[in-house]
Amino acid sequence: MKRIIIALSGIVLSTSLFAQLTAKPTTAKPAATKPTTAKAATGKPATATPAIVLKNNRDSASYALGVRIAQNLKEQSFDKLDPAIIQKGINDVFNNKVIAMPDGLLDQCIGTYQQKASFAKDSAKASVARAEGQKFLAENGKRKGVITTKSGLQYEIIKAGTDTIKPKINDKVKCHYHGTLINGTVFDSSVDRGEPISFPVGGVIAGWTEALQLMTVGSKWKLYIPSELAYGNRAAGDKIVPGSTLIFEVEILAIEK
Repeated sequence: MKRIIIALSGIVLSTSLFAQLTAKPTTAKPAATKPTTAKAATGKPATATPAIVLKNNRDSASYALGVRIAQNLKEQSFDKLDPAIIQKGINDVFNNKVIAMPDGLLDQCIGTYQQKASFAKDSAKASVARAEGQKFLAENGKRKGVITTKSGLQYEIIKAGTDTIKPKINDKVKCHYHGTLINGTVFDSSVDRGEPISFPVGGVIAGWTEALQLMTVGSKWKLYIPSELAYGNRAAGDKIVPGSTLIFEVEILAIEK
């Protein structure tokens, strides 16, 4: 609830604001005395918005703070809010007027809106990523050597293990893996780190849990996991957006009881 308030307060109070504003100085051109016109796509002239005149440091700081606040709001999914009403709230506080709602409801209103806005944004991302994943899997499933299970999981055998033992749901396995998105972006890799990892078979994403119980110790498979068997409509880290189809090369090194 407090995240947006803390973020905005940080903008106001942080001494780094001045550094950010002065890091890349620009030369402002004097405002035109007459509005300029530009040709619109329809061929009709469109009046350009006159440039703001910043007469002194107070004006510059006021404008700069407005820009930083707006940028912060956009980053936190508040870009669809009504600027006029935001301005009204600011004016009421600056002018010591009675605010239009109880103070105790302010954070609740902000949090509820942000939650809904973030959900809508994630849903939109998920729809795009899911469609891309479905297209990829449809083509990938036609390749020779790729097997598709009833759940939609796809895999191909890179190396068959010499052992006949398969992990069970309650077992713990030691594995090496390399995970990428369908565009080749690496999001996690024990191989790159040079250190295998151990985890419960039943404690990972559904696509892994299913595949591990089909594999034998010593085998190495390439898994193609649809979003519903991965993280679904949730993001995971900075690289896995909601609805992502994931690709893993997985090698079972041992079963740890």
